[in-house]
Amino acid sequence: MTAGRGIVHSERSPASLRPEGPVLSGIQTWLALPKAKEEMDPAFEHVPRDALPVIGDTSASARIVMGSLWGSNSPVTCHSETIYADIALQPGGSLPVDPEADERAIYLAEGDASLDGMELEPNTLYVIRPGIRVTLRSSRGAHVMLCGGAPMDGPRHVWWNFVSSSRDRINQAKEDWKAGRFPIVPDDAEERIPIPEIPKTVSYP
Repeated sequence: MTAGRGIVHSERSPASLRPEGPVLSGIQTWLALPKAKEEMDPAFEHVPRDALPVIGDTSASARIVMGSLWGSNSPVTCHSETIYADIALQPGGSLPVDPEADERAIYLAEGDASLDGMELEPNTLYVIRPGIRVTLRSSRGAHVMLCGGAPMDGPRHVWWNFVSSSRDRINQAKEDWKAGRFPIVPDDAEERIPIPEIPKTVSYP
């Protein structure tokens, strides 16, 4: 989903599915658009799981969610240089992480893993120093995310669900939301979240 100048969406499951599941576990990732594209038209695309390339073997594999890694290319649209991979390490498995992007980070979602011998804590983002090659290993098996790409072209401001390089643009988005100038979610006009006085999400600076 590309927010651009502003998008609305719903994350509700149909009521008929809620009592018995399914149980979901996921990672939501936000990427800042380049300044030149911040006001582009909003867009959404669905890329099936099977369309994402997978590299590796039975001991370690990586699904390339976005960008180009290990010689494979994801079909997901990127508006700036991006790498994003879903890595599965079996017990004893290892995978090299080459300096294929200026900025790279590792996030241990499940299991145990180490980076060049340093044990990783779960639910912690580890930023890898630029230009170095490291190796990711697991003794008992792990689920790891690798993310990164080109540096941002300047700082970004975040308030609730609004992100921009301009504080004035965020203030305008607040007023637009309060006044109902954002469109209604197709087929779901009942769900509308009022703007909070103090957001519970991360807000900076």
